[in-house]
Amino acid sequence: MKKLVKNLIIYTVLILVSLEILVRIFYLGEDKPSRFVDEKRVEKWVPNQEGYSVTGNRNQNFIRYKINNSGFNSYQEYVSTQDGIEVALVGDSFIEGFHQPYKISIGRKVEQKLDDKIKVFEYGYSGYDMADQLHLIKAYKKDFDLIDRVYIKLKFSNDLGRGEYYVQESRLNLESPMNKLLKKSKLLIYFSEIGVVDPVKDLIKDLRDMVRGVEVKKAEKKETDSDDSMYLENFKSLVKLYGYDKKKTVLLMDETNTSKMFLDYLDENGFQHIDFGKAINNSKRKTTLVYDRHWNNYGRSIIADIIVSDMEKTGLVNSTGK
Repeated sequence: MKKLVKNLIIYTVLILVSLEILVRIFYLGEDKPSRFVDEKRVEKWVPNQEGYSVTGNRNQNFIRYKINNSGFNSYQEYVSTQDGIEVALVGDSFIEGFHQPYKISIGRKVEQKLDDKIKVFEYGYSGYDMADQLHLIKAYKKDFDLIDRVYIKLKFSNDLGRGEYYVQESRLNLESPMNKLLKKSKLLIYFSEIGVVDPVKDLIKDLRDMVRGVEVKKAEKKETDSDDSMYLENFKSLVKLYGYDKKKTVLLMDETNTSKMFLDYLDENGFQHIDFGKAINNSKRKTTLVYDRHWNNYGRSIIADIIVSDMEKTGLVNSTGK
């Protein structure tokens, strides 16, 4: 019996080591960048990191990222000036662009369509909601005051769940010493990405909730009119707390999935907004990745076209970028 147990332990270790080596050889486990909260209480990536983001369980999307001095994924540094035209894209992982080479991001596509006569700064970070985004703009007010146009990607049902900014401790917990130690294993990262360890995570969470006396609910939450009203009130609260420049700020939304109540409020109160839903959803070509709902290269080109068209309509640029 002792010999059997000993052999099982030895073979298990050898199998895990072999799998770890294979995952590293074929680069199946992505490089997880580190995050932090800066002196202005803005959560972002630790500056000057480089690595590879991997999507899909067969290395379907293998993309290099580069975090600049400002803590965001970009090929360039962000230096706002009085001269020239500068545009900011603010949003979550769709703007962050870990799913596409940073050298052909949405912002870079916009620059190229306008013959590099403008600069586009991409303030994208996975998980950002409207509170994160407006807090960011207020925190870096001096920089954003010099920017000529600000596009904020907003998903009505996801990004207005709170009416005040606070640091999301759940994301920062990923930087705990234990998680940093676990991230050294590419095999564990790979298993986490493809969902192998999800049942264990769910079990631990359910047990923790039970110990705390929290009822475990599996049913999905359905949106109601009261949710729409709450989201609208949260939007009003955020605008009041952190400010909002209506003259140069534009909400970039899929309006086919946005509450009419919210759209009517925006129109009645002078908030600029543009829709990308029709162009993305009605495209004859696929606009998202195979294993992921993020935009693929073609989808990002559509978004870039929409942004360029908006700037041309407002007179900020013309077709030659002047």
